[in-house]
Amino acid sequence: MDNRSEVREFLMSRRARLTPEQAGITVAGNRRVAGLRRSEVAMLADVSIEYYTKIERGNVAGVSDSVLDAVARALQLDDAEREHLFDLARVAHGGAEPVKRRKPSRWAPRETLTRALDAVTAGPAFVRNGRMDVLATNALGAAFYDHVLEPPSRGNLARFAFLDERARDFYSDWDAAADVTVAILRTEAGRDPRDKRLHDLIGELSTCSDEFRTRWGAHNVRRHGSGTKSFHHHLVGDLTLGYEGLELTAEPGLSFLIYTAESGSPSQERLNLLASWSATPAPQVSADVVAEG
Repeated sequence: MDNRSEVREFLMSRRARLTPEQAGITVAGNRRVAGLRRSEVAMLADVSIEYYTKIERGNVAGVSDSVLDAVARALQLDDAEREHLFDLARVAHGGAEPVKRRKPSRWAPRETLTRALDAVTAGPAFVRNGRMDVLATNALGAAFYDHVLEPPSRGNLARFAFLDERARDFYSDWDAAADVTVAILRTEAGRDPRDKRLHDLIGELSTCSDEFRTRWGAHNVRRHGSGTKSFHHHLVGDLTLGYEGLELTAEPGLSFLIYTAESGSPSQERLNLLASWSATPAPQVSADVVAEG
């Protein structure tokens, strides 16, 4: 990916969405630009218009953390957006380590990680990477994501969302799920821009899905930590589940996610029913996941 283009398009998109009123700037008359002008961002960040223009054109190599912080405050970036800006700057500074090349081999979870997954019995639990590959699950997770683990998705949640029509039934709010999926991939692209498998996935989705391509161009990013989602599982029906995401410190870039239902709720009863149909051992990896994780 072209780092300068990524920086430019990201900052321009954030500037375009922020109105003068939101930024506390009084304006009069008609404006020809959406959102803030460059000069207004520069004023809010306390830098010269020339310097901010240089930054927005993608020239962030050598820009200090304090200036990036000031730009982030001026554009009212949230934590995920600020982190994404710093990731892009890190790449421009030459701080991104090249991805180590290894012979393709299947990723295998450690025995202790498998036991940790199996210890979660009340809800679906799984491990995924930043490319949205489902790497390992507990038994209930395999039953919950049975369609995801099949072709054409091959264990990848992004492929499932955009290339499998069943996703529109599975996600009660498909548009929201699609937005989150793309934002997670965009965040990963900023964190690890040299990930060839991520590039290939983005290319595949951009070629095959107009919905993906439009969302990718929005440059939205986000963290995926906790919240509530609604699903419609083809075997047990509607489910409203809370989720928690934990980063695996032993394997940076991997997340451990757990879905749970409110005790005594209809969703819990339906999860229990799904669990009764998932007594067989869970598949541990998707078909095309390699050692990079």
